Amino acid sequence: MLERPAHGDALLIVDVQNDFLPGGALAVPGGDEVIGAINRAIRLFEASGLPVFATRDWHPADHCSFREQGGPWPPHCVQNSRGAELAARLELPRSAVLVSKATSPERDAYSGFDGTNLEERLRAAGARRLYVGGLATDYCVLATVRHAIERGFRVHLLVDAVRAVDARPGDGERAIEQMDRLGAVLTEVGGEDVQPPAPAP
Repeated sequence: MLERPAHGDALLIVDVQNDFLPGGALAVPGGDEVIGAINRAIRLFEASGLPVFATRDWHPADHCSFREQGGPWPPHCVQNSRGAELAARLELPRSAVLVSKATSPERDAYSGFDGTNLEERLRAAGARRLYVGGLATDYCVLATVRHAIERGFRVHLLVDAVRAVDARPGDGERAIEQMDRLGAVLTEVGGEDVQPPAPAP
């Protein structure tokens, strides 16, 4: 259970955008289920006066990850589109730092650290330990957690605040196991307004 965070902690929310929610262009199964847990974590961090960061895919219309350009995915999170907007129910505070990634046509980025100033902004905020939730477990969350650990941050993965694409059944569970092996601490936000993850099939 996530208790009151402490000095040096930051909340990092990964890509909770409309296109990754049910009905979106690249919907993550149960993607909307992370919002309650993330909102509770936001409230805990806000109450402690601690920083909240959020990443987003912010793709140009001709991005290299799109199938029309030879990539693996349908067009999604195109800059200034509704699909690229953060989920309306996400209670992101005004003070939150928003970091855009994969913003140029020729470069993809799963990790929030890839080609962005996220590390510098976290360091400037005094963050040493990151609590990470968002979408999707087996892609952008995994890549972001890996890069955070490589950069010397301690990481707590909020396991009830992530959901997986599961392109291959079990990808999400394998991603969580990989993050555990890398050194991430598996943590739950918990709380009455939080929907637990569905059991693996």
